This record gives sequence, C-alpha cells and structure tokens, in this order.
Amino acid sequence: MAEVQQPGGMDTFNILHAFPEALVRGLRCGFLSDADYHHLTQCETLDDVRLNLSESDYNDALADMTSLTPTTLQGAAVEKLVEEFKYLRTQSVEPLGKFLDFITFEYMIENVMLLLKGTLSGRDINELIAQCHPLGMFKESTMRSIPTFESTPSGYADLYQTVLVDTPVGPYFAKFLQESSDRGGGDVRNVMEEVEIEIIKSSLIKYWIEDFAAYVDKLGGETAVLMGELLRVRADTNAINITLNSFGTPLNEPAMRSADRKRLYPAVGHLYPAGTAMLTDVSNEDELGRVLELFPQYSGLWNVHAASSDKSIDDAFYERDVQMLELAFEGQMHYACFYAYVKLKEQEIRNLVWITECILQQQKDEISKFVPVFSQHSPWRLKKRG
Repeated sequence: MAEVQQPGGMDTFNILHAFPEALVRGLRCGFLSDADYHHLTQCETLDDVRLNLSESDYNDALADMTSLTPTTLQGAAVEKLVEEFKYLRTQSVEPLGKFLDFITFEYMIENVMLLLKGTLSGRDINELIAQCHPLGMFKESTMRSIPTFESTPSGYADLYQTVLVDTPVGPYFAKFLQESSDRGGGDVRNVMEEVEIEIIKSSLIKYWIEDFAAYVDKLGGETAVLMGELLRVRADTNAINITLNSFGTPLNEPAMRSADRKRLYPAVGHLYPAGTAMLTDVSNEDELGRVLELFPQYSGLWNVHAASSDKSIDDAFYERDVQMLELAFEGQMHYACFYAYVKLKEQEIRNLVWITECILQQQKDEISKFVPVFSQHSPWRLKKRG
C-alpha cells in the first residue's frame, strides 16, 4: 500500500496544489496598500472614497453601484471575496478541497444560528437570508424551511431533522443537542426553549474548532504546524471572549460558571486544559487578568487592554491575528495560506467599513483606528526593524 504523502514539502506539494497556491499568491496584489489607506483617510465624502477605490482591486465590484454606503461597500467586498474563494475551491483537489470546506463551516454555523434566531423572533425570511454570509450558504429550500416551523416541541423536532440532514455542519448540531439532552435528562426537542441562541452558537463554534484542529493535525506537515497554531490561538481567543462577555450575565453565576460556561471552552489551545480550568472560576475582569498573567502570550495583550481606554481586547486580538496571518500567508507548501487569505480579506473589509463609517458620521479623529493588512508600518514590522 502506497504511503500517503503529507500536504507539505517541496517534493510532493506542487504535484497537486501548485495551481491553487499560485492563484492565492496572485490575489496578494489585490490588498490595499499603505498609500491606498492614506488616500482613503483623507476623503471628505463617500463619493471621494468610491473615486479612490476605483483605482484599486475593488473597481469592478463597485462599478454598478449607484450610491456608496458602508453597508453596500461591505456587501460588494464580501461578494468579491466569495467569488475568489469559490474559484480557488473549484481548482482544488483533496485534501485541500476538504480543508477549504472546513473554512466555510464557520459561516454556515453563523447563518443557521441567524435563521434559528429569526424563527424565535418571527422576522421576515427574505430579510434573514439577505443577512446571511455568502460563504455559508446552503440549499435555499433548507434555508427557507427553517423559519416555517412552529415554536413547539414537535416543530423543533422537525427543524432539527431538517438542519441535521441538509447542512454539512449537522454533526455539530447533533452533538450539541445530544449532550444537552444527556446533561439535562430531558427530551432533545425541548433544548432550544431552555438555552440562549448565543450559547448554542458558542458550542457549535467550539465543536468546529476542535474538529478543524483534529483534521489539520491528521494532515501533518507544515499545514499541521502553521494552521494548528492559528486554530489554537483562535480557541484561546474564544475562551477569553466567552469569559469576558459573561460578566454581568447569568452565565457568570457560580453554578452557571462551572456547568454551562465551562462547556463552551474549546478543548484545544494554549490555555487548555490548565488555563480554561482557571477561567471557570473567574468572576470579574481583575480575576481574568490574573489568570492571563500566567500565560506570556496573553499577558501583554491583556495589559494593553487594561491600560488603554482607547484600545479594546478585540483591537489587540485583531493586531495579533493580522501578524500571525501575514506570516502564515507568506509561508509556502502548506494550506494555511488559504485560511490566512480569507481572514486577512475580512480584516480589510472591516477597515473599509470603519473608514466609511467615520467619514459618514464625521468622526475623522477616529478614522485611523484600524489594522492595515501587509502594511510596512505595522507595529510588529517596525519593532523588528528597530
């Protein structure tokens, strides 16, 4: 039996994956430059923004747009990213194809949770579908069927069956529902009525991270090293944010901390298992800070957040993530460059939305508070030169 080659190494990688990797390398030139960001921050109106973007890679995406707003710009930029990603997917063979599918699972989870939340609040299905992320779309018949079920045990039973059967992320839903049923000793159909949507979403994202991490570890090679590190950091970020966001909510009550909140921490990452065990007992920001002080890779980020009223922990995470993703993208002979491309483009889209919102609301003093991608003026690059 022939030995299965790991996706990493000069002798084997290019045989199957040279073309899609060359494509994603070519897409690198489509990122906005430092000069582009400088010109955008000098704009006085959204028409000026559109004029400046006409000389960038976003020109075709904005060509048919009658009026530019932060929302329409975000939609056009996301659609452009989705088109590029889908083209990469069509040019990929296994196991890269499955790796790219794993990237989309996160957006599928977000879309399904949006539809489930809409079901409970009675929102219009067309409005909900319009808000779904294009990378997480699945069969329209499935999407349209979800909000049609009644908010009854029997209705939820049919809804679960529809979701589990028709979506690739069905196993994550099945795992959550079964674990919730086993823990509560009740009927699985009653789980939705007792658990908040955000807790369900955090559970599903946890399962996805653990599943993705196991897959890249199985792949081996440079993919396991680089992508594994990105997922470990992602798991830690989720654990910290879950803890931070629970303060002031029922999830921070002693009984809920040890039961429900603990279940939401991914079973991977630098914080797992010792750090996540300590996070279970954390009840306020000071205690969270003392836990993170024990982990050098997070103590600095937390100190920046604690010492600055202008920079949130999310801002510190974004800066850290961009550095890691840029380094992963610049590496060769691994799959992490595809994940890095998607996440770096998402950061660029966040930057565009921030800039246009500041211009629209005439908050020019705040306009430079974004994290540029592949910038020669990034703090970590300047520090390296110094």
